[in-house]
Amino acid sequence: MKRLGPDQLVAAGTAGTALCLVLLGIAHNAAVGIAACLIAGISWIAVLATINVSVQVSLPDWVRGRGLAMFVTVFFGAMTAGSALWGQLASSLGLPVTHFISAAGAIAGIVATWRWKLQAGAGFDLAPSMHWPAPMLAIESDPDRGPVLVTVEYLIDTQKRDAFLSALMELSRQRRRDGAYFWDVFEDAAQEGRFLETFMVASWLEHLRQHQRVTNADQVVQDAILRFDASSAPKVTHFIASRLPSN
Repeated sequence: MKRLGPDQLVAAGTAGTALCLVLLGIAHNAAVGIAACLIAGISWIAVLATINVSVQVSLPDWVRGRGLAMFVTVFFGAMTAGSALWGQLASSLGLPVTHFISAAGAIAGIVATWRWKLQAGAGFDLAPSMHWPAPMLAIESDPDRGPVLVTVEYLIDTQKRDAFLSALMELSRQRRRDGAYFWDVFEDAAQEGRFLETFMVASWLEHLRQHQRVTNADQVVQDAILRFDASSAPKVTHFIASRLPSN
C-alpha cells in the first residue's frame, strides 16, 4: 500500500471496482459473483480510506471539521444521486449493460482526474505560525463590530512591479481563504512604486481569528512578498466601520 501512494491506490481501487462491475455483468454462477463482491469490498475500503485521509492532511486545523463535513455531504449526496441514476438506467437497459457502462465510466474517470493529485497539501506546514503582531486598539470596539478594512502599504522597486503583483495574487488567495470577503490592490497614481493592498472581513473578531489561521506555509509566501518592500516594513492599518449611535 505504501509503495503505491494515494493517487495510485485510488486508481487501483477504482480499477478494481470496474473489474467487479464487469464480473457482475457476465456472472452466471455464485462463485463469480462472490469473487466480484470480494474485489468490490477491498476496492471500496482502499478508496474511501485514502480519500478520507487525503482530506484531513490537506486542511489546516481550524477548518478541518468544516472541510470533512463538506466532503461527507458531497460524497454521500453523489452516492444517493448516482444510485437513482444507475437504477433508472438499469431499468431501461438491463443490469449487465448498466454494469459495463459504469465500469467504462470508472476507467474514464481515472484518466480524466489523473492530473489532480491527492494529498497535494501534505507537504506544507499547516501549523499556525502566529507571526502576525496583535493589532492595537485606540478605541473601544465590540468584537462583533464591522466590517473591518485592513490596508497594507508597500514601497517597492518599480523594476520589480510585475513580479510583486504576481506574488500578491498568491497572497490574495490566502486572505480570502482565511476569512476576507473582499481583496484588491491599488497603485498610487502620484508616486511610483507605492501600492496599497486592501482586504475586508466581517467583524473585528473575525479579523482576530485571521491571526490564528495563518499557517507556517502562508508565512513563507508572505515573507517572500516582504522582500519586495524597499522600506523597513509594510505599513499595516486597521479601519472599523463607523456608525452613528442609535437614538
